[in-house]
Amino acid sequence: MYSAEISRSNPSCFLFIIDQSGSMSDPFGAGSKAGSVSDAINRLLQNLIIKCAKSEGIRDYYHVGVIGYGATVGPAFGGALAGKELVPISEIADHPTRLEKRAKKIPDGAGGLVDQIVKFPVWFDPVANGGTPMCKAMNTAHTILSQWIGEYPQCFPPVVIHITDGESNDGDPTAAMEQIRDLSTDDGNVLLFNLHISGNPNAVELRFPETSDELPDKYSRMLYDNSSILTPFMIWVANQEYQLNLSDGARGFVLNADLTLVIQALDIGTRPANLR
Repeated sequence: MYSAEISRSNPSCFLFIIDQSGSMSDPFGAGSKAGSVSDAINRLLQNLIIKCAKSEGIRDYYHVGVIGYGATVGPAFGGALAGKELVPISEIADHPTRLEKRAKKIPDGAGGLVDQIVKFPVWFDPVANGGTPMCKAMNTAHTILSQWIGEYPQCFPPVVIHITDGESNDGDPTAAMEQIRDLSTDDGNVLLFNLHISGNPNAVELRFPETSDELPDKYSRMLYDNSSILTPFMIWVANQEYQLNLSDGARGFVLNADLTLVIQALDIGTRPANLR
């Protein structure tokens, strides 16, 4: 299980489900929740492109989609990719919405840091308005993934990464999340990660816990309960590269992550065991 070779003829799939409700405009880190999440996803897309870059060009090892939910529910890429549900990684590489100039800290050779201006590709913009139709978002994802698995039944199972700051306002999404995790390829079940940015004052930062004992409320517990158990390889990455000291049973759930931790969680969640 979770050992299928990922290749151009047998790609894998990442689907991000992003809360775009009004509360995502609240402060988070140096900016807003929505802005921090969009930066994290754009950086991850850039890293995925780099992973797939070979001498002859970008190899389509992955198809990637972003579903936003708030005032509306649907695909959330901008520019030439607008309206598309799952897009081959080479097409993503070719069609950023725009390139922004960002300052990046680099060593100055004398023990300090200086700002270097770099071009930062943007595919996904921050949005924050409307309610939190989480059930509808999960049902939309289920439809997209069911169709994709039908085309690639032997693939490394799709990885779904859901980022939210709130509670669903269209019912309990447990059944819809279970339906997503019940989807499977010949290599195993779909993996669902939940990254929760909680406004609860009792919420502490937690990374991939094995129990729900420290969770502050029913919303974070619901998300924990509906998160997949990490694969052995993901646990190995978390321990070897991020020194997280996880053991078997750790779940793909993160509470009140700062942006650095969000990037770590996304990297662990999108690191396949067998890329060729």
